[in-house]
Amino acid sequence: MTLPVLTSDRIIAALQKAGFGVIRQRRSHVVLRHADGRTTVVPQHRGRTIGKGLLSKVLKDVQMTREQFRSLL
Repeated sequence: MTLPVLTSDRIIAALQKAGFGVIRQRRSHVVLRHADGRTTVVPQHRGRTIGKGLLSKVLKDVQMTREQFRSLL
């Protein structure tokens, strides 16, 4: 299953639905953490989409499958 092309706002919203919270933002990077310790960083550049490679890295960081992520969108 291919990954959709999304903005950082949609990715962050989906991760928040999964229980991740924003712990800090420094300039254009948002750090999210789950209560169980999983952490990832999502770059936030207004109006730009996140590439498939970076989205794959985020999903690997949070130990989530593509199907699990798609269900949160």
